[in-house]
Amino acid sequence: MSKTTASKESIREMICISCPIGCHLQLFKDENDSVVVKGNRCPRGKEYGREEYFAPKRIVTATCRTDSEIFPRLAVRTDHALPKEHIDNLLSELYQMEVHLPVKRGKVILEDYAGTGVNLIASITLEGGGNEGQVRSQL
Repeated sequence: MSKTTASKESIREMICISCPIGCHLQLFKDENDSVVVKGNRCPRGKEYGREEYFAPKRIVTATCRTDSEIFPRLAVRTDHALPKEHIDNLLSELYQMEVHLPVKRGKVILEDYAGTGVNLIASITLEGGGNEGQVRSQL
């Protein structure tokens, strides 16, 4: 195997999601055991490919229970990409939680999840108490 070629079995293919182009990347290790990224049209693609190869991460979006009968679920998301190995545990914990209203968009629901520095935040504002019938979408 030369520095710029690899056998078909050792090539990992993926589509870059760093920008709207959606480059088709090919990743493989060269003779020095370094990861080579091919197919990217911008530097972000090379960075995305390397990160996805060594430490894949994702933004997590989900819902959790609230104490409101009118709005029983609150849309939440992570404020940064979370390492994939933490996603299942986060979702398990999230689905057992109950958030008390009112809650404002951006409020931290879980701080520094599993020591990753990633926070779980509310995606929308839900009013509680006498204003339970109000949702403020702040996109």
